Amino acid sequence: MDGVTHRFGDVTALDRLSFVVPSDAVTVLLGPNGAGKTTAIRAITGALSPAEGSILTLGVDPRTDGDAVRPRCGVVSAKPALYDRLSGWDNLLYAARLYGVAGRGVPRHEVDQRIRSSAARFGIDAALEHQVAGYSTGMKTRLALARAVLHEPDLVLFDEPTSGLDPESAHAVLELITDMAAAGRTVVMCTHLLAEAEGIADHVVVLEAGSALVTGTPEEVTRRYWPGDLVLIEAEAPDQLDRIANWRGVVGYDRDPGQAARVHVDGPGRVPDLVAGLVADGVRVTRVEPHQPTLEDLYFAVRRAARGDGLAPVRGVVPAAPERIRSVR
Repeated sequence: MDGVTHRFGDVTALDRLSFVVPSDAVTVLLGPNGAGKTTAIRAITGALSPAEGSILTLGVDPRTDGDAVRPRCGVVSAKPALYDRLSGWDNLLYAARLYGVAGRGVPRHEVDQRIRSSAARFGIDAALEHQVAGYSTGMKTRLALARAVLHEPDLVLFDEPTSGLDPESAHAVLELITDMAAAGRTVVMCTHLLAEAEGIADHVVVLEAGSALVTGTPEEVTRRYWPGDLVLIEAEAPDQLDRIANWRGVVGYDRDPGQAARVHVDGPGRVPDLVAGLVADGVRVTRVEPHQPTLEDLYFAVRRAARGDGLAPVRGVVPAAPERIRSVR
């Protein structure tokens, strides 16, 4: 997508949106509700046709060649449109016919095998004969997943795939998404739940108000938005740690009253010097722990940078209270 803009009346849903999805990987679109994630998914498949900007999906423009794009895509929406009065089997058989998996010239036993294999992959093969109206929310999501990959698509798109699921079902769905990418599928998943994207995102796009604030691998985003290495330091008297805020090599310092200090340094080699200096000053250090930024850390760092605040937060730290000790260079 390059410079894509789309409006619903007076509301701008996509605002010069640009990003590239790498193949054979999981790309996660992150952003709050209303950021434009679902609209972007619809534009990728050609279900929506923005008037401005360039879109290429699998090498063609989905707005003009949607019939060539959609058969190669599998889509799972937040509320998948299933036929409740049909059985799970009939839902999959109908999808198989739509995608040409079943029909003239295709032996029935091959169709049956494809349906059973897809259902078994998502753990619903034992419920295929039951009416979908009796499925739980988790089972319906699994059925939608089985339907989305039944025709072995090149591109799979998930819009809030764990919405409404219990923790166990949500974990299973995320594992299946990872497995699909490992098997050579290109996956795009949009979510506002940072924890569920942790560990499965090969590529991230942070959206806000229809625009991409940043795109890249988590490692690239870390290098761009995280000010140096981070170490957590605790002491018997935490306020004694504040003296290191302006020490050489410290590029950022943040501490809540009574809590560990979060110290950004220009390299891991600074840590022994900091500890030695504190000990020499009589500070009784009780904990020194390196911290690897999570996707949540990076997300809030990007959002804060967009607002002009350069200090990278740790796990969604709120803006500084007046009594908070805080320094950044």
